[in-house]
Amino acid sequence: MSEHKRKRITAADVARQAGVSRSAVSRAFTEGSYLDPAKREAILRAAAELGYRPNALAAGLQGGQSNLVAIFVGDLPNELDKEAVAALVAGLNGIGKWPIVIGGSGQAARDAVSNVLCYPLAAMVLRSGSLDGDIVDACGKLNVPVISMGRVVEAPGVDNVCVRNRDGMARGTALLIGKGRREFGFIGGPERFCSSGARRQGMRDELEKAGIALRAEDRGDYTVSGGYEAAMRLLDGPRLDALICANDAMAIGALSALKEKGLEAPRDLSVIGFDDIPMAGWPIFDLTTLRNPIDDLVAAMLDLLTRRIETPDKPDETILLDAELILRGTH
Repeated sequence: MSEHKRKRITAADVARQAGVSRSAVSRAFTEGSYLDPAKREAILRAAAELGYRPNALAAGLQGGQSNLVAIFVGDLPNELDKEAVAALVAGLNGIGKWPIVIGGSGQAARDAVSNVLCYPLAAMVLRSGSLDGDIVDACGKLNVPVISMGRVVEAPGVDNVCVRNRDGMARGTALLIGKGRREFGFIGGPERFCSSGARRQGMRDELEKAGIALRAEDRGDYTVSGGYEAAMRLLDGPRLDALICANDAMAIGALSALKEKGLEAPRDLSVIGFDDIPMAGWPIFDLTTLRNPIDDLVAAMLDLLTRRIETPDKPDETILLDAELILRGTH
């Protein structure tokens, strides 16, 4: 491949081919800038022939703003997070924003966040809570809007959109109590995930109202294997007739543990999850669950982002969405 073919086409190349100045090329690609129509036509024709595209990132750096939106996702331990981030990226693309996804944990994640904040971000979206404080502080100093999606971050300058985790799991628990279940077990997620704690509290609220004690509980890592291992431990303990899992992946793992123990849901005990990931609806699992409304969460997040950019000084907002009870075959 020749040097000419390898080299990125620049505005200077377009200027030479069109016989105009470099500043004229800049004006031709700047909305609202005046330029003689004949010159504009010559520039656009030369740009098309050369395959030139203006460097929007450089323009953003020069103007102090851009369409870049950073998304901090942490370690993405479960399928719902992956689904949510994919929907969020598609949604941002749909409104002309350019997502930069930052993953990982610890110092590597801190370094990545520090690096991305060197760019003129339109906003920072938090999908993971592992670095909330660090990110919120850094963004605040740079006047970068922050939106937390999936958990409520109680800090000035942060907008939130989240499902009603506590209320949702309370409804799921009430369903099982209404079916006559009394010996409840619970599989929670990692301690750093506030969603697990909120869902556990929703379960406890309903159990206490019914005068029922939680029989046993264990913790997984929001994965299928984590749910399987936690369920195997619980099933070796006191007899249960209901098992509530903090997410669907662990509930699916629990169903596998039941099968290995010669048990069946709901014949021997009821099992419910939370999120309604695609696997939950597979006939082999047919899991009763609470739907985490990803599409609605993304739509609300995009609305918050648009209004925050248009009105930077508006009051912080928190939008809470209901989790729909999805009745299938395990309750």
